[in-house]
Amino acid sequence: MSKLDQLKTLLQAKGLWAKKKLGQNFLVDENALDQIIEAADLYDGDHVVEVGPGTGFLTEKLIQDAGQVTSIELDPDMVGLLQSQFGFTENLKIIHEDILKFPVEDLKLKSHDYKVVANIPYYITSPLIRHFLQAKQPPKLMILLVQKEVAEKICSLRGRSFITMETAVFGSAQYVATVPADSFYPAPKVDSAILKITVYPEPLVPLDQLKDFLRLIKFGYSQKRKKLSNSLGAGLHKKPPEIRDLLHQADIDPSVRAEDLEMEQWRRMFEIFKH
Repeated sequence: MSKLDQLKTLLQAKGLWAKKKLGQNFLVDENALDQIIEAADLYDGDHVVEVGPGTGFLTEKLIQDAGQVTSIELDPDMVGLLQSQFGFTENLKIIHEDILKFPVEDLKLKSHDYKVVANIPYYITSPLIRHFLQAKQPPKLMILLVQKEVAEKICSLRGRSFITMETAVFGSAQYVATVPADSFYPAPKVDSAILKITVYPEPLVPLDQLKDFLRLIKFGYSQKRKKLSNSLGAGLHKKPPEIRDLLHQADIDPSVRAEDLEMEQWRRMFEIFKH
C-alpha cells in the first residue's frame, strides 16, 4: 500500500482531515522522506526535535534511526493520532504545544547537542528558523521541508533577502533537494525543498551586538529596490550625505542595493556605523 493510500485510510478511520488553517500538507513521498533522513545523518546518540509530526510518517523513520525523538504538535487531533500509534515507543516524547510559543530551553537540551528535523507549514518558516537559531540553546543542525522559493532565497540561489543574511549569521545553508507539490496530500500550489542549516558554534556577530546588527541589515532591506544609502538613511533617520560618508569609510559603494552585499561587507559596515 502506498503512503498516500495509508494516509487516506488512517484519516478516514479516525474521522480526520488536513486543516488548511494550520497549513497541513502531509508528505506521502517515500523517496522524499528518505532524503530528509539521509540529510539529517542520524546516529543512535542523536536527539531529534520534530516540529509538526502530523500523522507520523516522518516520526516513524526518525525513531528508527535516532536515539531520542521529541515531537511537538499543535493540532490536538494529530496528538491523539500519534499517541495511538506510538504511545508505547520508549524513545519518543510527544508534546502538545505551539512551537513558536514554547521556549526551546524547556526542552532541557544542551546547546548544539540536538537536531531539528521537520516538515513545517509554510507560514511559520521564518519565525521557526529564528525561534531555534536565536535560542539560548540552538541546535547543531536543522533539516526543514519548506517552500522551494524560500529555500532558494536562504541559500542565495534566488538573490539575497533579509532571511538570507539573518540565517547566514547563525549557520551555513544548503539546498538539498526539490520535493514536487504532488509529493503531499493535499498538494500545495507550489513545490517544496529540503533545506539543511548547519549551525555555527557561535554566531558571526557577538551576542551582545546581534540585535543591532540584524536591525542594520533589516533597515538595508526595508526598501530593497532603492540604493543602500537611501534605505539605510530612512531606517536610521540620518541624512543621505552622512550615510554616504559612513559607507565610504566602510569601503562600500553607496549606490549598491542591500541584496548586492556579502556578509563581510555588512560586518564591516556595522563596525563603522556602531561608533
